[in-house]
Amino acid sequence: MQTTHHPAARRITTALFAAQSFNTASFIMMFTVTPILAAQLSGNDAAAGIPSTLTMLGRALIAYSMGWLMDRAGRRLGLSVGYLLAAVGAAIGTYAVIQGSFTIFLASAIFLGMSRGSSEQSRFVAAEVQPESRRAKSIGLIVFAGTVGAIGGPLMVSPSEVLATGLNLPGLAGPWLISIGFGLLSMLVVFAWLRPDPLEIGRTLASTDQTTDTQQNTVSRTIWQMFASPYVILAVAAMAVGQLVMTLLMVITPLHMANHDHSTQAISGVIMAHALGMFGLSSVTGWLIDRLGRVQMIVAGTLVLVIAVGITPLSTSLPILGLALFLLGLGWNFCHVAGSSLLTDALASGERGRAVGASEIFISLASSAGSLSTGFVFAASGIVAVSMVGLILSLALVPLTGWAITTTRRVALTAVGD
Repeated sequence: MQTTHHPAARRITTALFAAQSFNTASFIMMFTVTPILAAQLSGNDAAAGIPSTLTMLGRALIAYSMGWLMDRAGRRLGLSVGYLLAAVGAAIGTYAVIQGSFTIFLASAIFLGMSRGSSEQSRFVAAEVQPESRRAKSIGLIVFAGTVGAIGGPLMVSPSEVLATGLNLPGLAGPWLISIGFGLLSMLVVFAWLRPDPLEIGRTLASTDQTTDTQQNTVSRTIWQMFASPYVILAVAAMAVGQLVMTLLMVITPLHMANHDHSTQAISGVIMAHALGMFGLSSVTGWLIDRLGRVQMIVAGTLVLVIAVGITPLSTSLPILGLALFLLGLGWNFCHVAGSSLLTDALASGERGRAVGASEIFISLASSAGSLSTGFVFAASGIVAVSMVGLILSLALVPLTGWAITTTRRVALTAVGD
């Protein structure tokens, strides 16, 4: 197999890395106080997960359209529109906090979710400009960009509150205020540096790299044909379950800690540990995927998720919660990067935008169910019940993985026999 390198690949990857760093910092900074604000603005703890639910629904609503746009007009335009939506969502959120309006706050969450429907494709765009042998590492690198956000996002919460207060605004408006600038900066970086368009590069590489799978220049399949593959189903399920389990615990943890008199700084520290688990080892994850295999790392991710949800309800002490949320992020990372790599391997260049957009719908809807339900489950039965739901969902990946492996082997043996 040839390993053709495009001269613009490094610059494009750098641009995607920078944009995702700013974008992740914004989301983590806002997320740190979103459940608290939701409970305050609504007057009900059960509403803590509603903004995250609407964010995921917004992501699901626009994901396929963004994929279609990227396949027709290019990756550069689609990503630029997504980061612009992030700035708009942050502006609406700032206004909502100033006005004390829960309804407007929910509108902000929808716009932020729509922005993610585009920005979540960045990892696939980075893989597109690389030969097949480097795709897993490229995906891991873009996910690793979240490390900047994992460190910078929580650390900026307190300074952003000081900035907002200095401008005679409510302190909790600070994260949204700063995120306006980050969204615009990400848009400018992508719009200026993604040249030539990664879609064109992907098509060039597809015509020169000799592969043995569906990455070849074949006739573009329908969505149903793409999603008929057991490994495509497993890839999407791994990403969806990982996102769902992470959302269940991540969304409610700030409120859980606040109810036990933890400070904003302590909550920020736990979220930082969680975000480091999500992003900090992504470059290593990509290497492990290439060495051990996609499916094997999905299994590893499932195991880590099970451990994380088991630890979470053991204690309200800061070290225990920090460890649990770190492992929760790491389990998500394994499932996310391995699932993304497995999905990328199954897609041709002309199919990628639509297929990834469709997969984002499933991921977003699953995550929406988690973020919507976690507040109600927590309000009714506490963190133990939330963890139990997460355990059941994590274990569901085990039989699905076994089914995908055996079905794929059976199909391959049948093809050899024919």
